[in-house]
Amino acid sequence: MPMSSSTRESQADSHRNAAADAHAVLIAGGGPTGLMLAAELALAGVDVAIVERRASQKLDGSRAGGLQSRTLETLDQRGVVDRFLSQGQLHPAVHFHVPLDIGDLPTRHNYVLGLWQGHTERILAEWVGELGVPIYRGLEATGFVQDDAGVDVALSDGRSLRAEYLVGCDGGRSLIRKAAGIGFPGSDATTSWLIAEVETVQEPKWGFHEDASGKHAIGRGDNPGQARIVLTERQVGAATEPTLEDVSEALIAAYGTDFGVRNPTWISRFTDMTRQAAAYRDRRVLLAGDAAHVHPPLGGQGLNIGVQDAANLGWKLAQVIKRISPDGLLDTYHAERHPIGARVLRNTMAGSAMRRTDDRTKALGDVLSEFLAMDEPRQRIAAELSGLDVHYELGDGHPLLGRRMPDLDLIADGVPLRVFSLLHEARPVFLNLSVPHNPAIGRWADQLRSIDAEYGREWELPVIGIVPAPAAVLIRPDGYVAWIGTGTDAGLVDALTAWFGSPA
Repeated sequence: MPMSSSTRESQADSHRNAAADAHAVLIAGGGPTGLMLAAELALAGVDVAIVERRASQKLDGSRAGGLQSRTLETLDQRGVVDRFLSQGQLHPAVHFHVPLDIGDLPTRHNYVLGLWQGHTERILAEWVGELGVPIYRGLEATGFVQDDAGVDVALSDGRSLRAEYLVGCDGGRSLIRKAAGIGFPGSDATTSWLIAEVETVQEPKWGFHEDASGKHAIGRGDNPGQARIVLTERQVGAATEPTLEDVSEALIAAYGTDFGVRNPTWISRFTDMTRQAAAYRDRRVLLAGDAAHVHPPLGGQGLNIGVQDAANLGWKLAQVIKRISPDGLLDTYHAERHPIGARVLRNTMAGSAMRRTDDRTKALGDVLSEFLAMDEPRQRIAAELSGLDVHYELGDGHPLLGRRMPDLDLIADGVPLRVFSLLHEARPVFLNLSVPHNPAIGRWADQLRSIDAEYGREWELPVIGIVPAPAAVLIRPDGYVAWIGTGTDAGLVDALTAWFGSPA
Protein backbone atom coordinates (compact mmCIF):
# COMPACT_ATOMS: atom_id res chain seq x y z
CA MET A 1 0.00 0.00 0.00
CA PRO A 2 1.72 3.21 -1.11
CA MET A 3 2.27 6.15 1.25
CA SER A 4 2.48 9.82 0.35
CA SER A 5 5.92 11.40 0.29
CA SER A 6 5.06 13.59 3.30
CA THR A 7 3.92 10.54 5.27
CA ARG A 8 7.11 8.70 4.35
CA GLU A 9 9.31 11.56 5.44
CA SER A 10 7.53 12.12 8.76
CA GLN A 11 7.56 8.44 9.64
CA ALA A 12 11.22 8.07 8.71
CA ASP A 13 12.20 11.09 10.81
CA SER A 14 10.10 9.98 13.76
CA HIS A 15 11.31 6.42 13.98
CA ARG A 16 14.95 6.99 13.34
CA ASN A 17 14.88 8.81 16.66
CA ALA A 18 12.63 6.44 18.58
CA ALA A 19 14.63 3.44 19.78
CA ALA A 20 11.56 1.87 21.42
CA ASP A 21 9.90 1.64 17.99
CA ALA A 22 12.92 0.14 16.25
CA HIS A 23 14.22 -3.39 15.76
CA ALA A 24 17.01 -4.87 13.72
CA VAL A 25 14.53 -7.19 11.98
CA LEU A 26 10.75 -7.03 11.78
CA ILE A 27 8.84 -10.13 10.70
CA ALA A 28 5.34 -9.71 9.28
CA GLY A 29 3.44 -12.87 10.18
CA GLY A 30 3.66 -15.13 13.22
CA GLY A 31 2.93 -18.50 11.63
CA PRO A 32 5.45 -21.38 11.58
CA THR A 33 7.83 -19.65 9.17
CA GLY A 34 7.83 -16.34 11.02
CA LEU A 35 8.24 -18.02 14.40
CA MET A 36 11.12 -20.20 13.20
CA LEU A 37 12.88 -17.21 11.67
CA ALA A 38 12.44 -15.22 14.89
CA ALA A 39 13.98 -18.07 16.89
CA GLU A 40 16.95 -18.31 14.54
CA LEU A 41 17.63 -14.58 14.80
CA ALA A 42 17.16 -14.52 18.56
CA LEU A 43 19.64 -17.40 18.98
CA ALA A 44 22.14 -15.28 17.07
CA GLY A 45 21.58 -12.34 19.41
CA VAL A 46 19.65 -10.19 16.94
CA ASP A 47 16.89 -7.80 18.03
CA VAL A 48 13.86 -9.21 16.21
CA ALA A 49 10.11 -8.68 16.60
CA ILE A 50 6.99 -10.18 15.00
CA VAL A 51 3.82 -8.41 13.86
CA GLU A 52 0.89 -10.86 13.95
CA ARG A 53 -2.74 -10.07 13.10
CA ARG A 54 -4.15 -12.72 15.46
CA ALA A 55 -4.71 -11.66 19.05
CA SER A 56 -3.37 -15.02 20.25
CA GLN A 57 -1.50 -17.96 18.76
CA LYS A 58 -4.72 -20.01 18.69
CA LEU A 59 -5.39 -21.43 15.25
CA ASP A 60 -8.80 -22.76 14.29
CA GLY A 61 -9.02 -25.97 12.31
CA SER A 62 -6.76 -28.88 11.49
CA ARG A 63 -4.32 -27.26 9.10
CA ALA A 64 -0.97 -28.73 8.03
CA GLY A 65 -0.89 -32.08 9.77
CA GLY A 66 2.75 -33.18 9.70
CA LEU A 67 6.42 -32.37 10.14
CA GLN A 68 8.76 -33.99 7.61
CA SER A 69 12.15 -35.53 8.29
CA ARG A 70 14.31 -32.53 7.39
CA THR A 71 12.14 -30.18 9.44
CA LEU A 72 12.53 -32.51 12.41
CA GLU A 73 16.28 -32.55 11.82
CA THR A 74 16.28 -28.75 11.75
CA LEU A 75 14.48 -28.65 15.10
CA ASP A 76 16.87 -31.32 16.39
CA GLN A 77 19.80 -29.11 15.39
CA ARG A 78 18.41 -26.48 17.76
CA GLY A 79 17.79 -28.92 20.61
CA VAL A 80 13.99 -28.56 20.66
CA VAL A 81 12.74 -31.50 18.60
CA ASP A 82 11.68 -33.50 21.68
CA ARG A 83 9.08 -30.82 22.45
CA PHE A 84 7.36 -31.71 19.18
CA LEU A 85 7.91 -35.46 19.29
CA SER A 86 6.21 -35.66 22.68
CA GLN A 87 3.04 -34.13 21.23
CA GLY A 88 2.65 -35.99 17.93
CA GLN A 89 2.38 -39.44 16.37
CA LEU A 90 5.00 -41.10 14.19
CA HIS A 91 3.99 -42.29 10.73
CA PRO A 92 6.34 -44.43 8.63
CA ALA A 93 5.50 -43.04 5.18
CA VAL A 94 5.18 -39.95 3.03
CA HIS A 95 2.61 -39.86 0.25
CA PHE A 96 3.02 -39.28 -3.47
CA HIS A 97 0.13 -40.98 -5.26
CA VAL A 98 0.82 -43.98 -3.03
CA PRO A 99 2.36 -44.24 0.46
CA LEU A 100 6.16 -44.33 0.33
CA ASP A 101 7.93 -46.01 3.23
CA ILE A 102 10.83 -43.92 4.54
CA GLY A 103 11.99 -46.24 7.29
CA ASP A 104 15.22 -47.06 5.45
CA LEU A 105 16.32 -43.45 4.82
CA PRO A 106 19.56 -42.68 6.72
CA THR A 107 18.29 -40.23 9.34
CA ARG A 108 17.29 -40.45 12.99
CA HIS A 109 13.91 -39.07 11.93
CA ASN A 110 12.86 -41.50 9.20
CA TYR A 111 9.15 -40.83 9.68
CA VAL A 112 6.53 -38.09 9.47
CA LEU A 113 5.43 -36.58 12.77
CA GLY A 114 1.65 -36.25 12.79
CA LEU A 115 1.05 -32.93 14.53
CA TRP A 116 -1.56 -30.34 13.57
CA GLN A 117 -0.30 -26.87 12.76
CA GLY A 118 -2.01 -25.38 15.80
CA HIS A 119 0.17 -27.51 18.08
CA THR A 120 3.29 -26.82 16.01
CA GLU A 121 2.70 -23.06 16.28
CA ARG A 122 2.00 -23.27 20.01
CA ILE A 123 5.30 -25.06 20.67
CA LEU A 124 7.24 -22.69 18.42
CA ALA A 125 5.62 -19.68 20.09
CA GLU A 126 6.58 -20.99 23.55
CA TRP A 127 10.18 -21.37 22.39
CA VAL A 128 10.20 -17.90 20.84
CA GLY A 129 8.79 -16.52 24.10
CA GLU A 130 11.62 -18.14 26.05
CA LEU A 131 14.06 -16.42 23.70
CA GLY A 132 12.50 -13.05 24.54
CA VAL A 133 11.11 -12.14 21.12
CA PRO A 134 8.35 -9.49 21.32
CA ILE A 135 5.18 -10.10 19.30
CA TYR A 136 2.92 -7.19 18.34
CA ARG A 137 -0.41 -9.04 18.39
CA GLY A 138 -3.68 -7.95 16.82
CA LEU A 139 -1.81 -5.82 14.28
CA GLU A 140 -0.94 -6.03 10.61
CA ALA A 141 1.66 -4.34 8.47
CA THR A 142 -0.26 -2.07 6.08
CA GLY A 143 2.64 -0.66 4.10
CA PHE A 144 6.32 0.19 4.22
CA VAL A 145 9.00 2.41 2.78
CA GLN A 146 12.61 1.34 2.56
CA ASP A 147 15.71 3.47 2.24
CA ASP A 148 19.44 2.81 2.26
CA ALA A 149 19.52 2.30 6.03
CA GLY A 150 16.30 0.48 6.80
CA VAL A 151 12.54 0.12 6.46
CA ASP A 152 9.66 2.07 8.00
CA VAL A 153 6.68 -0.23 8.46
CA ALA A 154 3.18 1.19 8.93
CA LEU A 155 0.87 -0.76 11.26
CA SER A 156 -2.89 -1.12 11.25
CA ASP A 157 -3.24 0.93 14.46
CA GLY A 158 -1.57 3.95 12.89
CA ARG A 159 1.83 3.42 14.45
CA SER A 160 5.05 2.78 12.58
CA LEU A 161 8.05 0.59 13.35
CA ARG A 162 11.58 1.02 12.07
CA ALA A 163 13.75 -1.98 11.16
CA GLU A 164 16.98 -2.59 9.33
CA TYR A 165 15.28 -5.44 7.46
CA LEU A 166 11.67 -6.53 6.96
CA VAL A 167 10.74 -10.15 6.24
CA GLY A 168 7.31 -10.99 4.83
CA CYS A 169 6.07 -14.26 6.31
CA ASP A 170 2.48 -13.14 5.82
CA GLY A 171 1.08 -15.91 3.65
CA GLY A 172 0.05 -16.42 0.06
CA ARG A 173 -1.78 -13.09 -0.18
CA SER A 174 1.31 -11.35 1.25
CA LEU A 175 0.92 -7.60 1.49
CA ILE A 176 4.69 -7.32 1.90
CA ARG A 177 5.28 -9.07 -1.43
CA LYS A 178 2.70 -6.92 -3.19
CA ALA A 179 3.95 -3.67 -1.67
CA ALA A 180 7.51 -4.56 -2.69
CA GLY A 181 6.31 -4.97 -6.28
CA ILE A 182 7.66 -8.52 -6.48
CA GLY A 183 5.98 -10.56 -9.20
CA PHE A 184 4.16 -13.78 -8.37
CA PRO A 185 4.03 -15.75 -11.61
CA GLY A 186 2.48 -19.18 -11.91
CA SER A 187 -0.78 -20.90 -12.77
CA ASP A 188 -4.34 -20.22 -11.65
CA ALA A 189 -6.53 -22.77 -9.94
CA THR A 190 -8.13 -25.57 -11.95
CA THR A 191 -9.46 -27.53 -8.97
CA SER A 192 -10.57 -26.60 -5.47
CA TRP A 193 -11.20 -28.52 -2.29
CA LEU A 194 -13.25 -27.75 0.79
CA ILE A 195 -11.92 -28.75 4.19
CA ALA A 196 -14.11 -28.50 7.26
CA GLU A 197 -14.57 -29.59 10.85
CA VAL A 198 -18.28 -30.01 11.53
CA GLU A 199 -20.79 -31.96 13.55
CA THR A 200 -23.05 -34.44 11.74
CA VAL A 201 -26.51 -35.63 12.69
CA GLN A 202 -26.18 -38.86 10.71
CA GLU A 203 -23.25 -41.31 10.69
CA PRO A 204 -21.05 -40.25 7.75
CA LYS A 205 -19.44 -42.57 5.26
CA TRP A 206 -16.03 -42.78 6.90
CA GLY A 207 -12.85 -43.07 4.87
CA PHE A 208 -12.15 -42.28 1.24
CA HIS A 209 -14.68 -41.93 -1.54
CA GLU A 210 -14.16 -41.27 -5.24
CA ASP A 211 -16.50 -40.04 -7.98
CA ALA A 212 -16.24 -38.20 -11.28
CA SER A 213 -15.27 -34.97 -9.48
CA GLY A 214 -12.32 -36.50 -7.65
CA LYS A 215 -11.43 -37.93 -4.27
CA HIS A 216 -13.16 -37.10 -0.99
CA ALA A 217 -12.53 -38.13 2.61
CA ILE A 218 -14.33 -38.04 5.95
CA GLY A 219 -12.49 -38.79 9.18
CA ARG A 220 -13.40 -38.69 12.84
CA GLY A 221 -12.83 -35.46 14.73
CA ASP A 222 -11.46 -35.01 18.22
CA ASN A 223 -14.92 -34.87 19.82
CA PRO A 224 -17.93 -37.24 19.60
CA GLY A 225 -20.14 -36.42 16.65
CA GLN A 226 -17.45 -34.33 14.98
CA ALA A 227 -16.05 -35.07 11.53
CA ARG A 228 -13.13 -33.76 9.48
CA ILE A 229 -14.13 -33.49 5.84
CA VAL A 230 -12.16 -32.93 2.62
CA LEU A 231 -14.22 -32.56 -0.56
CA THR A 232 -13.23 -32.04 -4.18
CA GLU A 233 -15.56 -29.42 -5.64
CA ARG A 234 -17.15 -29.97 -9.05
CA GLN A 235 -16.11 -26.47 -10.08
CA VAL A 236 -13.44 -24.14 -8.76
CA GLY A 237 -14.94 -22.42 -5.76
CA ALA A 238 -15.36 -18.69 -5.37
CA ALA A 239 -12.60 -16.56 -3.87
CA THR A 240 -14.91 -15.65 -0.98
CA GLU A 241 -14.80 -17.45 2.35
CA PRO A 242 -16.68 -20.79 2.10
CA THR A 243 -19.82 -21.40 4.15
CA LEU A 244 -21.61 -24.36 5.71
CA GLU A 245 -23.98 -24.23 2.76
CA ASP A 246 -21.03 -24.78 0.41
CA VAL A 247 -20.01 -27.84 2.45
CA SER A 248 -23.58 -29.17 2.41
CA GLU A 249 -23.88 -28.78 -1.35
CA ALA A 250 -20.52 -30.46 -1.97
CA LEU A 251 -21.45 -33.38 0.31
CA ILE A 252 -24.77 -33.89 -1.47
CA ALA A 253 -22.98 -33.82 -4.84
CA ALA A 254 -20.42 -36.42 -3.68
CA TYR A 255 -22.49 -38.64 -1.34
CA GLY A 256 -26.13 -37.89 -2.10
CA THR A 257 -26.61 -36.46 1.41
CA ASP A 258 -24.98 -33.91 3.66
CA PHE A 259 -25.29 -36.17 6.76
CA GLY A 260 -26.97 -33.28 8.57
CA VAL A 261 -23.83 -31.14 8.90
CA ARG A 262 -24.04 -28.38 11.48
CA ASN A 263 -22.01 -26.34 13.98
CA PRO A 264 -18.84 -25.89 11.93
CA THR A 265 -15.65 -25.31 13.89
CA TRP A 266 -13.72 -24.34 10.81
CA ILE A 267 -14.27 -24.21 7.04
CA SER A 268 -11.65 -23.40 4.43
CA ARG A 269 -11.00 -23.79 0.74
CA PHE A 270 -7.73 -24.54 -0.98
CA THR A 271 -6.90 -24.89 -4.65
CA ASP A 272 -4.19 -26.15 -6.94
CA MET A 273 -3.06 -22.59 -7.72
CA THR A 274 0.72 -22.67 -8.03
CA ARG A 275 2.80 -19.50 -7.84
CA GLN A 276 6.30 -18.47 -6.81
CA ALA A 277 7.77 -15.06 -6.09
CA ALA A 278 10.03 -13.89 -8.90
CA ALA A 279 12.54 -12.76 -6.26
CA TYR A 280 12.86 -13.62 -2.58
CA ARG A 281 14.55 -10.30 -1.90
CA ASP A 282 14.14 -6.65 -2.79
CA ARG A 283 16.96 -4.77 -1.07
CA ARG A 284 15.95 -4.70 2.63
CA VAL A 285 12.74 -6.67 2.19
CA LEU A 286 12.72 -10.47 2.03
CA LEU A 287 10.04 -13.14 1.65
CA ALA A 288 9.74 -16.59 3.20
CA GLY A 289 7.16 -19.35 3.44
CA ASP A 290 3.82 -18.96 1.67
CA ALA A 291 4.63 -15.33 0.90
CA ALA A 292 7.31 -16.69 -1.44
CA HIS A 293 5.51 -19.76 -2.83
CA VAL A 294 2.01 -21.25 -2.85
CA HIS A 295 1.02 -24.68 -4.08
CA PRO A 296 -1.47 -27.46 -3.33
CA PRO A 297 -0.95 -29.00 0.12
CA LEU A 298 -0.30 -32.45 -1.32
CA GLY A 299 2.47 -34.24 0.54
CA GLY A 300 2.28 -31.75 3.41
CA GLN A 301 5.24 -29.72 2.19
CA GLY A 302 4.05 -26.13 2.66
CA LEU A 303 4.74 -25.65 6.37
CA ASN A 304 7.94 -27.67 6.11
CA ILE A 305 9.50 -25.74 3.26
CA GLY A 306 8.66 -22.50 5.06
CA VAL A 307 10.47 -23.60 8.23
CA GLN A 308 13.46 -24.56 6.12
CA ASP A 309 13.36 -21.18 4.33
CA ALA A 310 13.67 -19.63 7.77
CA ALA A 311 16.60 -21.83 8.74
CA ASN A 312 18.44 -20.82 5.56
CA LEU A 313 17.74 -17.11 5.94
CA GLY A 314 18.12 -16.65 9.70
CA TRP A 315 21.87 -17.08 10.16
CA LYS A 316 22.67 -15.13 7.00
CA LEU A 317 20.53 -12.19 8.05
CA ALA A 318 22.06 -12.32 11.54
CA GLN A 319 25.59 -12.14 10.16
CA VAL A 320 24.70 -9.16 7.97
CA ILE A 321 22.99 -7.36 10.87
CA LYS A 322 26.05 -7.97 13.08
CA ARG A 323 28.39 -6.76 10.30
CA ILE A 324 30.13 -10.13 10.18
CA SER A 325 29.25 -10.59 6.51
CA PRO A 326 28.51 -8.12 3.72
CA ASP A 327 24.96 -7.49 2.57
CA GLY A 328 25.59 -9.62 -0.54
CA LEU A 329 25.36 -12.79 1.58
CA LEU A 330 21.58 -12.31 1.52
CA ASP A 331 21.56 -12.88 -2.22
CA THR A 332 22.48 -16.51 -1.56
CA TYR A 333 19.10 -16.93 0.16
CA HIS A 334 17.25 -16.52 -3.14
CA ALA A 335 19.92 -18.43 -5.05
CA GLU A 336 19.58 -21.46 -2.77
CA ARG A 337 15.91 -21.50 -1.78
CA HIS A 338 14.21 -20.43 -5.02
CA PRO A 339 15.21 -23.65 -6.86
CA ILE A 340 14.03 -25.71 -3.87
CA GLY A 341 10.68 -23.93 -3.95
CA ALA A 342 10.41 -24.52 -7.69
CA ARG A 343 10.93 -28.28 -7.16
CA VAL A 344 8.17 -28.38 -4.56
CA LEU A 345 5.84 -26.56 -6.96
CA ARG A 346 6.70 -29.10 -9.64
CA ASN A 347 6.01 -32.18 -7.54
CA THR A 348 2.76 -30.78 -6.11
CA MET A 349 1.55 -29.99 -9.63
CA ALA A 350 2.35 -33.56 -10.61
CA GLY A 351 0.52 -34.84 -7.54
CA SER A 352 -2.52 -32.74 -8.38
CA ALA A 353 -2.59 -34.10 -11.91
CA MET A 354 -2.52 -37.65 -10.56
CA ARG A 355 -5.69 -36.99 -8.55
CA ARG A 356 -7.81 -36.84 -11.68
CA THR A 357 -10.25 -39.71 -12.07
CA ASP A 358 -10.40 -40.22 -15.84
CA ASP A 359 -9.29 -43.56 -17.29
CA ARG A 360 -6.06 -42.21 -18.78
CA THR A 361 -4.91 -40.73 -15.48
CA LYS A 362 -5.79 -43.95 -13.68
CA ALA A 363 -3.70 -45.90 -16.21
CA LEU A 364 -0.80 -43.54 -15.66
CA GLY A 365 -1.27 -43.95 -11.92
CA ASP A 366 -1.05 -47.73 -12.21
CA VAL A 367 2.27 -47.42 -14.06
CA LEU A 368 3.56 -44.91 -11.51
CA SER A 369 2.58 -47.21 -8.63
CA GLU A 370 4.61 -50.05 -10.16
CA PHE A 371 7.55 -47.71 -10.61
CA LEU A 372 7.38 -46.45 -7.01
CA ALA A 373 7.30 -50.00 -5.70
CA MET A 374 10.98 -50.22 -6.70
CA ASP A 375 13.48 -49.16 -4.03
CA GLU A 376 15.50 -46.58 -5.97
CA PRO A 377 12.53 -44.53 -7.29
CA ARG A 378 10.75 -44.80 -3.94
CA GLN A 379 13.77 -43.57 -2.03
CA ARG A 380 14.42 -40.74 -4.49
CA ILE A 381 10.88 -39.36 -4.35
CA ALA A 382 10.59 -39.98 -0.60
CA ALA A 383 13.84 -38.11 0.06
CA GLU A 384 12.60 -35.18 -2.03
CA LEU A 385 9.28 -35.00 -0.19
CA SER A 386 11.06 -35.34 3.17
CA GLY A 387 13.54 -32.54 2.40
CA LEU A 388 16.50 -34.87 2.89
CA ASP A 389 17.82 -34.57 -0.65
CA VAL A 390 18.28 -30.77 -0.69
CA HIS A 391 21.48 -29.89 -2.49
CA TYR A 392 22.76 -26.33 -2.70
CA GLU A 393 25.11 -25.75 -5.62
CA LEU A 394 28.35 -24.87 -3.83
CA GLY A 395 30.73 -26.23 -6.45
CA ASP A 396 32.14 -29.53 -7.58
CA GLY A 397 33.93 -32.04 -5.41
CA HIS A 398 32.89 -34.33 -2.60
CA PRO A 399 29.19 -35.41 -2.83
CA LEU A 400 28.58 -34.08 0.70
CA LEU A 401 29.32 -30.48 -0.36
CA GLY A 402 26.13 -28.41 -0.25
CA ARG A 403 24.10 -31.20 1.37
CA ARG A 404 22.81 -31.70 4.90
CA MET A 405 25.39 -32.86 7.40
CA PRO A 406 24.44 -36.30 8.79
CA ASP A 407 23.86 -36.48 12.53
CA LEU A 408 26.85 -38.71 13.26
CA ASP A 409 27.67 -40.28 16.61
CA LEU A 410 31.13 -38.86 17.28
CA ILE A 411 33.74 -39.36 19.96
CA ALA A 412 35.44 -36.16 21.16
CA ASP A 413 37.98 -36.37 23.98
CA GLY A 414 36.64 -39.81 24.78
CA VAL A 415 33.06 -38.53 25.17
CA PRO A 416 30.14 -39.52 22.87
CA LEU A 417 28.83 -36.53 20.92
CA ARG A 418 26.15 -36.04 18.27
CA VAL A 419 26.81 -33.66 15.38
CA PHE A 420 23.43 -31.96 15.82
CA SER A 421 24.25 -31.13 19.43
CA LEU A 422 27.06 -28.93 18.10
CA LEU A 423 24.51 -26.79 16.23
CA HIS A 424 22.21 -25.92 19.14
CA GLU A 425 23.56 -22.37 19.33
CA ALA A 426 23.03 -21.77 15.59
CA ARG A 427 26.76 -21.17 15.04
CA PRO A 428 28.97 -22.64 12.30
CA VAL A 429 31.08 -25.66 13.19
CA PHE A 430 34.47 -26.81 11.96
CA LEU A 431 34.68 -30.56 12.49
CA ASN A 432 38.14 -32.07 12.23
CA LEU A 433 38.20 -35.85 11.85
CA SER A 434 41.86 -36.33 10.99
CA VAL A 435 45.25 -34.79 11.82
CA PRO A 436 45.26 -31.20 13.12
CA HIS A 437 44.51 -28.65 10.42
CA ASN A 438 46.09 -25.38 9.46
CA PRO A 439 46.02 -22.97 12.43
CA ALA A 440 44.29 -20.47 10.12
CA ILE A 441 41.00 -21.84 11.43
CA GLY A 442 41.80 -20.14 14.73
CA ARG A 443 41.47 -16.74 13.06
CA TRP A 444 37.71 -17.39 12.90
CA ALA A 445 37.49 -18.56 16.52
CA ASP A 446 34.97 -15.84 17.40
CA GLN A 447 32.67 -16.84 14.52
CA LEU A 448 32.61 -20.63 14.79
CA ARG A 449 33.10 -23.65 17.00
CA SER A 450 36.01 -25.98 16.22
CA ILE A 451 35.89 -29.63 17.32
CA ASP A 452 38.39 -32.48 16.95
CA ALA A 453 36.51 -35.78 16.90
CA GLU A 454 36.55 -39.38 15.68
CA TYR A 455 34.06 -41.28 13.57
CA GLY A 456 34.92 -44.79 12.43
CA ARG A 457 31.80 -45.84 10.54
CA GLU A 458 30.64 -45.39 6.93
CA TRP A 459 29.14 -42.11 5.76
CA GLU A 460 25.74 -42.55 4.10
CA LEU A 461 23.59 -39.94 2.37
CA PRO A 462 19.94 -40.31 1.31
CA VAL A 463 19.60 -41.64 -2.26
CA ILE A 464 23.35 -41.27 -2.95
CA GLY A 465 24.38 -44.00 -0.50
CA ILE A 466 27.87 -44.55 0.90
CA VAL A 467 30.33 -41.68 0.29
CA PRO A 468 34.06 -41.30 1.04
CA ALA A 469 34.83 -40.26 4.62
CA PRO A 470 36.14 -36.67 4.69
CA ALA A 471 39.05 -35.55 6.82
CA ALA A 472 37.29 -32.35 7.90
CA VAL A 473 33.96 -30.63 7.39
CA LEU A 474 32.86 -26.99 7.65
CA ILE A 475 29.19 -26.91 8.64
CA ARG A 476 26.97 -23.86 8.27
CA PRO A 477 24.53 -22.97 11.09
CA ASP A 478 21.65 -24.43 9.04
CA GLY A 479 23.40 -27.80 8.98
CA TYR A 480 24.60 -27.76 5.36
CA VAL A 481 28.20 -28.47 4.43
CA ALA A 482 30.15 -25.47 3.15
CA TRP A 483 33.56 -27.11 2.68
CA ILE A 484 35.05 -30.60 2.63
CA GLY A 485 38.63 -31.43 3.57
CA THR A 486 40.06 -34.49 1.88
CA GLY A 487 43.57 -34.34 3.30
CA THR A 488 44.49 -30.74 2.54
CA ASP A 489 43.15 -27.32 3.51
CA ALA A 490 42.73 -26.20 -0.10
CA GLY A 491 39.84 -23.74 -0.35
CA LEU A 492 39.21 -23.58 3.40
CA VAL A 493 40.10 -19.91 3.88
CA ASP A 494 38.04 -18.97 0.82
CA ALA A 495 35.01 -20.88 2.18
CA LEU A 496 35.38 -19.36 5.64
CA THR A 497 35.57 -15.87 4.18
CA ALA A 498 32.67 -16.38 1.77
CA TRP A 499 30.26 -17.72 4.38
CA PHE A 500 31.44 -16.25 7.68
CA GLY A 501 33.18 -13.02 6.77
CA SER A 502 36.73 -11.90 7.29
CA PRO A 503 38.48 -13.14 10.46
CA ALA A 504 37.72 -11.05 13.52
